[in-house]
Amino acid sequence: MCGITGIFHLREKYDIDKKLLSNMNQAQFHRGPDEGGLHFEPGIGLGHRRLSILDLSNGQQPLFNEDGSIAVVYNGEIYNFKEIASELKKSGYTFHTNCDTEVIVYAWEKWGEACVEHFRGMFAFAIWDRNQNRLFLARDRLGIKPLYYAELDDGQFIFASELKALLVHPGLKRELDSFAIEEYFTFGYVPEPRSIFKQVKKLQAGHTLTLNFSQKVPASKVYWDLSFRVIDVIDEQEIQEELIARLKEAVDIRMMADVPLGAFLSGGVDSSAIVALMNDISSNDSPLNTCSIGFNDPKYNETDYAKQVARQYKTNHHTSIVESDDFDLLDKLAGIYDEPYADSSAMPTYRVCEMARKHVTVALSGDGGDELFAGYRRHRFHMNEEKVRQILPSGLRSPVFGALGKTYPKLDWAPQVFRGKSTFQSLARDSIAAYLNTVSIVNEDLRGQLYSLSFKSNLQGYKGDSVFRDIAEKSPTDHPLSLIQYLDMKTWLPGDILTKVDRASMAHSLEVRVPLLDHKFVDWTSGIPPELKLKGGEGKSVFKKSLENILPEDILYRKKMGFSIPLSNWFRGPLQDRVKDVLLGDSIRETGIFSDKTLKKISEAHICGAKDYSATIWSLLMFDSFYKKTFKGVNKPAIHYE
Repeated sequence: MCGITGIFHLREKYDIDKKLLSNMNQAQFHRGPDEGGLHFEPGIGLGHRRLSILDLSNGQQPLFNEDGSIAVVYNGEIYNFKEIASELKKSGYTFHTNCDTEVIVYAWEKWGEACVEHFRGMFAFAIWDRNQNRLFLARDRLGIKPLYYAELDDGQFIFASELKALLVHPGLKRELDSFAIEEYFTFGYVPEPRSIFKQVKKLQAGHTLTLNFSQKVPASKVYWDLSFRVIDVIDEQEIQEELIARLKEAVDIRMMADVPLGAFLSGGVDSSAIVALMNDISSNDSPLNTCSIGFNDPKYNETDYAKQVARQYKTNHHTSIVESDDFDLLDKLAGIYDEPYADSSAMPTYRVCEMARKHVTVALSGDGGDELFAGYRRHRFHMNEEKVRQILPSGLRSPVFGALGKTYPKLDWAPQVFRGKSTFQSLARDSIAAYLNTVSIVNEDLRGQLYSLSFKSNLQGYKGDSVFRDIAEKSPTDHPLSLIQYLDMKTWLPGDILTKVDRASMAHSLEVRVPLLDHKFVDWTSGIPPELKLKGGEGKSVFKKSLENILPEDILYRKKMGFSIPLSNWFRGPLQDRVKDVLLGDSIRETGIFSDKTLKKISEAHICGAKDYSATIWSLLMFDSFYKKTFKGVNKPAIHYE
C-alpha cells in the first residue's frame, strides 16, 4: 500500500516547486515508509511513498514505460496483474518487474482510459502521458482507496491520497464548505464528492478524471456501477454453493504477498468466513496469523467467539484487550482522518491495526458483508416499515405518524420495544427520507435546533437528504431493500467503513484487503433475490446458510454485537468535563455554526441521564478536534455559503 501526490499546472508548463511537492509527499510518509520517489518535468510533478508488498527489490515509483514518456504513481493492489501482463506481452510489451504497477503503464498505452475496466482490485492512481499532455486519475470501483484533489486559484491542480498532503500547499484555501458541514452532522462523515473544504473534492468510487493543459477541470466520469442484474440460478442451494466458490476465489487472489500476511478475526460472521476460506486455501505449513481486539467491558467484548474460530482453524491467534476508558485517541483521530469523522469505532479499529502490524504487513478483513447481504438491523427495521408504507397512503401516514413522532417521548433508557419515537418519525416519511432518518447521526429535527440562526440562514434550505435523493435517482433498482443497499454502497461504505479502515491501517503502514468487496463478487451478489438476503427477519440469510458447513451455529446466528465503545458512559463519567469544556467552550462558539442554547441543553441532559445524546456529542467533539487542529496558529476560517 502506498501514498500518491502530485501538482499539475493547468494553464502553462510552469516549473514545479520541488521542495513543496517533496513536503506534500512526506506528509504521507506513514502510507509508505519503505521508499519515496519524485518526478518533475515542465508543468507536472509526481510524488510517491511506498509500502513494499510485491517484488520488494523492484517496482519503485514513479514508474515509467520504455521511452519514459508515460509515468504512473499508484496506491493499491491489482490482483489480476499477471493475467493482464500475459495479455500485454502477446502485444509486444516487455516487462522489467514482477509487480502490478508496471501493468498500469502498458495497459494505458494499449487501452487508454478503458484500462481501468481491465483492473481487478483496489486502487487510486495517476498517469502522466507526455505525448498527449494528459493527466489521468482513477479510483477503484468500490472506493477502497482514497483520492483527493483541488483546483487552486492560480491554475494549479493538486491531488493526494490524504487531505493532509494537500493542506501542505499554501495555495489551498482552508475555507469550510457549509453544505459539507450539514452533511457531516447528517451522516457522521462528509460523503463523496465533497470534502470539508470548499476547494477540495474526492474522486468518487468507480470514476476517472482526465486533464489537459489549457483546459478547465472537467467533471469526472463513471466507469462502473452496481447492476442488480438478477442472476439466472433459481435454486437456493445452487446460489449458496456458487457464493462460496466465488468468495473463495476472491480470497485466493488476495493472498499473494512477499511479506507476512494474516487476517482480522472479530468472531463475527464475515471475518470468520474469510479466515475459514483462507485456511482452506493456504498451502503453507505454518498456521494463519489472526488478530482480534476486545474490551474489558463484557458488553462490548467478542474475543471468546474469535478464539473459538481460531481454535477451529488452528490459527496463530493474537488478542489485545483495550480498557473501556481508552479515550486517549480522541485528539489523535483528527490528525488521522483530516476531516471531521464521527464513527467512534475508529478507536478500536486503530488499536486492532496497531496490534496487527506487529505480526503482519497485510491483513484480510471481512468488511462489506452487511452491505452486500442486508446484515444491519436497520435493514430489517426499514423493510418492516415498508410494509406499513405500502398499506397506508402517504396522506394518512404523514399526519398520524408525524403527530406521534412529535409527541411520543424519546425513551433512550427504556427496553427496545418501548422506543418507538424514531419509528413513528420514519413512518411519517417516504422511503428515502425514512432511511435517512434511521442512519442519521444527528436527525433533522435536532440539526434544526443545533445550528445557529445565521448558519441556517446561509444554508438556504440545503439539507443532507439531497445526498440520498441524488443517488436514488441514479439507482439501477427500485426494490426497497436493494435501494437502501445501493444507498449504503454509495455513501456509508466508502465514506465511513472504508475510510475508517484505510486511515487506521495506513497510520500503522498496514495493508488491508477486502475480499467481500471484490467487484465481480459484489456485482454478482447484487443479483441475488432480496428475499434470500433478508429472510424471515434474518439478515444475511443466504450468506449464513452457505457457511453452515464451515462455521458453527453460535457464530452464524448469535446476536450481532458490532465494534462499538461505551460512549454514553464515558460522557457521564471520565469525559464529563471534556464534554462541558467543548460544548460550552469558546472554540466551538467562535465557529458561528452552533446554537449556544442547544449545546448547553445537550450537555446537561446527557450528563444528568435525562437523554442519550452520545452520538451527537461525539460528532461535536470530533468536529471541535478537527477545527482546533486544522486552524491552530492560522487565521480563523471563512465558511463558504453557496
